[in-house]
Amino acid sequence: MKLMIIESPGKIAKLSAILGDGWKIAASVGHVRDLPQKEMGVEAPDFKPTYELTERGSDVVARLKGLVKQADAVYLATDPDREGESISWHLQQCLKLSNPLRVTFNEITATAVKSALVQPRTIDVKRVAAQEARRVLDRLVGYMVSPELSRQSGERLSAGRVQSPAVRLVVERERQIRAFKVTNHFGAMLFFADAKTEGEWFAEWLTKPDFVTEDNPYFMDRAFAAAVAEVGAVVVKSFVESEAKRSPPPPFTTSTMQQAASVALGLNPKAAMDAAQKLYEQGHISYHRTDNPNVSDDALGDIYAVAVKLGLDMAESPRKFKAPEGAQVGHPAITPTHWDVEVAGETTEQRALYKLIRLRAIACQLADARYAVRTVRLAGAQPVGGKNVEFEAKGRTLTYSGWLKLVAGDQTEDEGEDAKEPTNPIPMLETGQRLDVARGKLLEKKTKPPARYTEATLVKKLESEGIGRPATYAAIMENIVSRGYVRVEKKYLVPTPTGELVVDSLVGKFAFIDLGFTRDVEEDLDRIAQGQAGYKGVIGKVHEQLRRELATMEVSATPRHPCPECGKPLRRIKGKSGHFWGCSGHPDCSVTLPDEGGKPGQRKPQETSAFACAKCGKPLIHRAKKGKGGYDFWGCSGFKDGCKATYENKNGKPDFDKAK
Repeated sequence: MKLMIIESPGKIAKLSAILGDGWKIAASVGHVRDLPQKEMGVEAPDFKPTYELTERGSDVVARLKGLVKQADAVYLATDPDREGESISWHLQQCLKLSNPLRVTFNEITATAVKSALVQPRTIDVKRVAAQEARRVLDRLVGYMVSPELSRQSGERLSAGRVQSPAVRLVVERERQIRAFKVTNHFGAMLFFADAKTEGEWFAEWLTKPDFVTEDNPYFMDRAFAAAVAEVGAVVVKSFVESEAKRSPPPPFTTSTMQQAASVALGLNPKAAMDAAQKLYEQGHISYHRTDNPNVSDDALGDIYAVAVKLGLDMAESPRKFKAPEGAQVGHPAITPTHWDVEVAGETTEQRALYKLIRLRAIACQLADARYAVRTVRLAGAQPVGGKNVEFEAKGRTLTYSGWLKLVAGDQTEDEGEDAKEPTNPIPMLETGQRLDVARGKLLEKKTKPPARYTEATLVKKLESEGIGRPATYAAIMENIVSRGYVRVEKKYLVPTPTGELVVDSLVGKFAFIDLGFTRDVEEDLDRIAQGQAGYKGVIGKVHEQLRRELATMEVSATPRHPCPECGKPLRRIKGKSGHFWGCSGHPDCSVTLPDEGGKPGQRKPQETSAFACAKCGKPLIHRAKKGKGGYDFWGCSGFKDGCKATYENKNGKPDFDKAK
């Protein structure tokens, strides 16, 4: 019997059908080992991680050990990325496999799987080291920074190597919106009648360069703009006809698939990744964790066959798309595995996502769309307020659909400037021709603040800044929302006060919150995977920086809520009857304060009595508590000054004969 160990149980049925008799397919269900739950699990100077079996992993490993004993050969077929390589390595360690055969395939098809089996390899320890470094770096930041962050703020807060920069982006965008001031400005538009079509076309007043500058880009004189809108006739200064082409977008990467699923289908990144995972397991799409925006060379023939069937024209030569800087392009873009299958998936979401993936992948190799473009420059027949004014009109007409015949448009929010140009049916014109204006319109404009991030636009920003990897974006979104640092309002991401507190507590104190630092770490991880950098050196550099920053923070940081007695940070504690604040210096300092709206309240003044302490003469305080562990006595109000005298309560009065 040959044993193949994969990650997801969802692939077992498909692989069993492909491999047939003589094979046993078993799933690890993801990772079987991880760093300890209750301790950091890695220490300087060697930073060798301590791993333990997860609760689920213990059962999985026990089951797999039994299967390994029965197997003639063991194939580790976990996913073809660094995470999958790491899982294979952990399985090798836990199952004590001396010579496992590592195989990978980008799609669950008979061709891909059988091709992988004839060229097995050993586990790539460099890729394992890169993944281990990522996990350890995340653990260092979380375990080293979070306790001090919580201590200084007084609230239970967490810091994350990629989570915190993501929250920072949302916080900074929100603050830009709050600080934004609206500027009212003006323009003008002229409309012209077309006798042949009985339609209308338009031209807009050009304020640059005669009326605005780069430093002052807005025209503020409403009266002048209104006068421009009253221009009655213009003269054609120039008329140009040209052709424009619009190329199709590349097939999906993990990031662009998440963006498109959000915009076109209303799926958040996690839902999109879950749907893609199922499609992959069912054998309908290629591996969905990829940074590569190109189809494989083998797929070109399949695309051509579909194009012929649909009556679509291919591009003159195969298209190649540039991958983002730092992209991991080990396997191709996300594509269908059976290109002629139009509908696939078990749920509505899966079928909708499959359709997006398939059409986008086919379209990438189709011919450009072509447009006839007309551009006309017009001059006012008479000056306005002693100044010459000019207008410009642009219009385009689709002359050849090309790839647009298959896909109505790019399935992302940003379709490019050429896709936004109006149709504007400009007729044939001649230089020097005089045109009468049918009507004019004053344009009253307002500057707009930057838009809040959506999950789609935040994913796009994370990728452009090199923060994390596309396969981690779904987890990042889930973390920052579930931990209460960001909330979703009508699809937009809004930071919470807690999220702002986290960012303010980290910015200027820790380098990992800076976008450039995060990008540099990702590059270091890539170098580890390529054998160009060492695990220990990369981890040691970040650890030393965190250690220095923490030492500085502990000495210089001013607690958000200092104790009124000793100055140490107060911390918010959940008690049996609600939250309260206690001094982090306990037991040396026993100050407690009530919680008022998430902040420390004022201490209730002590209710002293008319009875005086027999030892020092200061007023006595009646202290009583009912129930289990209760008490009832009189104590001296001068206990902080050293008087510890107490008296039993007798009929509501201190019993001075029974002093302690």
